[in-house]
Amino acid sequence: MHPLSMGDALYPILEFDPSPDAVINPSEHYHPIPGAECCVICFFREVIEKVVREHPVEVIGTLKSEMGSHPLYRLPVGDRHVAFFLSGVGAALAAGLFEETIAHGFSKFVACGGAGVLDRDIQCGKIVVPSAAVRDEGVSYHYLAPSREVELAPDVTQVLVSELQSQGISYLVGKTWTTDAFYRETHARVARRKAEGCCTVEMECSAFAAVAHFRKVRFGQYLYGGDDVSGATWDPREWKRTSVREHLFWTSVNACLKL
Repeated sequence: MHPLSMGDALYPILEFDPSPDAVINPSEHYHPIPGAECCVICFFREVIEKVVREHPVEVIGTLKSEMGSHPLYRLPVGDRHVAFFLSGVGAALAAGLFEETIAHGFSKFVACGGAGVLDRDIQCGKIVVPSAAVRDEGVSYHYLAPSREVELAPDVTQVLVSELQSQGISYLVGKTWTTDAFYRETHARVARRKAEGCCTVEMECSAFAAVAHFRKVRFGQYLYGGDDVSGATWDPREWKRTSVREHLFWTSVNACLKL
């Protein structure tokens, strides 16, 4: 009998198989990089391009998808190094690239990205540290048994919070809603997520957290408040603010080194 933990589940997505062995295993195709430890997963292309232009980074690997290459960079920080790369958007691609960096030997990760807000009082640019994520995507169910939420490691979250406190940055710790379908964030679903305590909505966090639990690596995430989906109509709020994004990248670098 195939060892599916949920038995004869009604829906395929609930058929969680805990076996660590898959037909395609990342460790068979991506090999450890000497000195691999800390890695920042960044969603801000313009920030990465600026860091590459202005700092003595080197390319230490290449992650690939049908959308193109994702160079894996190494940045010297004092007598240590932090790797970073531009993530793909959406749980499936982001989790796949995450898997490949883990196979390269990295064990400490901080992701930085933006999120929609479910409460208009969360200002554009406000930093949010997710403590848990509602699993409204398809990736996490292949890494963890079905549940409504996945918790991010509290000790990692505390490191991220401490870094913000050391810089005097205002922040919010809360639950996020991870969804695959941003064009299906209906009013009823937004209301339900707000009722269960979500303050943001994005597309990757619960998948990242599930992969991290399964592969036993340390992972935390910073988000910043972007567009507002809490009202009768969508408010984009001109949320792509480069200064916030650049600062959040460097905050992620500092936090990752402290994990």
